[in-house]
Amino acid sequence: MIQPVILWTDALVFLLTAVVLAFALYARRREHLRAPWREVVRSRMAVASLVVLCVYAVTGLLDSVHFRQALEMQEGQVEVQYSGEVTSLLDLLLGPMRSQDEKTYSAPFATRLFTKETVIGPDGEKSRTWPRLKYGGVHLDDPATQKGPDIARRVARAASESMLLMLITGLLLAFLLARKWRQPLLPVLRAMLRGKTDIPWRTALGTILVFVMVIALIVNLSGAYHVLGTDKVGQDVLYQTIKSIRTGLVIGTLTTMIMLPFAVMLGMLAGYFRGWIDDVIQYLYTTLNSIPGVLLIAAAVLMMQVYVANHPEMFETMAERADVRLLFLCLILGITSWTGLCRLLRGETLKLRELDYVQAADAFGVSKFNILMRHLLPNLMHLVLIAVVIDFSGLVLAEAVLSYVGVGVDPTTMSWGNMINRARLEMAREPVVWWSLLAAFTFMFTLVLAANLFSDAVRDAFDPRLRTQR
Repeated sequence: MIQPVILWTDALVFLLTAVVLAFALYARRREHLRAPWREVVRSRMAVASLVVLCVYAVTGLLDSVHFRQALEMQEGQVEVQYSGEVTSLLDLLLGPMRSQDEKTYSAPFATRLFTKETVIGPDGEKSRTWPRLKYGGVHLDDPATQKGPDIARRVARAASESMLLMLITGLLLAFLLARKWRQPLLPVLRAMLRGKTDIPWRTALGTILVFVMVIALIVNLSGAYHVLGTDKVGQDVLYQTIKSIRTGLVIGTLTTMIMLPFAVMLGMLAGYFRGWIDDVIQYLYTTLNSIPGVLLIAAAVLMMQVYVANHPEMFETMAERADVRLLFLCLILGITSWTGLCRLLRGETLKLRELDYVQAADAFGVSKFNILMRHLLPNLMHLVLIAVVIDFSGLVLAEAVLSYVGVGVDPTTMSWGNMINRARLEMAREPVVWWSLLAAFTFMFTLVLAANLFSDAVRDAFDPRLRTQR
């Protein structure tokens, strides 16, 4: 039995997912919205980046379905008791990595601890050596000779499984496209493999193959080895890195959604009404820009920490306490990051309000609200979409910086920022513990790079000036 747990960020993440799906269905029926997105998916780089973002998004969604598992019933117990630990679907999928903790540091694919310890042998003599790990390579009798062939065998199995899965996926996709285009299967499959289709399906399948291979490697290797080593308390680094995906996505998406209403409405009001309304809004975002952002965020987060510490009865589990801090951090980042987009939309609205169709609507007595919503907002949406995609990567990096200086997410929350913060002490060790920093950097770099490349394609497709030039 399980008890569902809905955190604040879980509800907002699924609400945002529903909004995105609803917008996709809405845009599908309108050609003026479909045309720019059709241009986006014709770019090979955009399609590859979109696949990467979708993989990260699916991982974050799996980690947003939380529940508490029931404890074993004791003799005479009537009521079911649930564990105080909140788990997710992703935790179940990453079972071996989550539960197989070592004593302390171990390097990637190691079978022994990273540091020497005093070990008492069978004859009672003490010696300094590297003890065997509890889980990493425990199935090997002689790691020195068996580890290499064992890893090679598991990698070969992962490669064969991923190739078989991609073969089935490619044939299924070719069948669906052939049925849609009413063409024979073989010509469609040949066109896909040669990259002759409007949508670069070959690029999409190649990117998916890379991720399927990575997932197959994790499945085949993580149960027998710590693929990216362990940290100071013996927890698997790969598990921490994958769990940190949700934190990065929550920071990037929820903060953007909090920022948008402030930026869009205030920007349009300032540009359309001008006068004292424009002066007040300009004064507001100029004043906010004058305050050091890190200090404002630090003060707000510390106030939230004090409130949570003084009201422990409001939070049943540690996960709920950490989630409130994460949500509050998104709120503060959203309040402090809307000024740039607001200034941009104000300038664009000042230009649009002088155009003939807006002046005509005003002369015919159309209400100000209808002019803003039906004439100005649709012509500003390309700027909003471009800013949303571009700001996402900046916010993911902002979480890492804030957690590094100690004012980011809760220390119990797995995030790339917390991993980097802990790694600064590990880099000063001798020998250096490098794998935690490298793992966090690689996963964060992949997400930010994909978001930036995708934002370039969105900008090129939605910018009216670039469309006119083409």
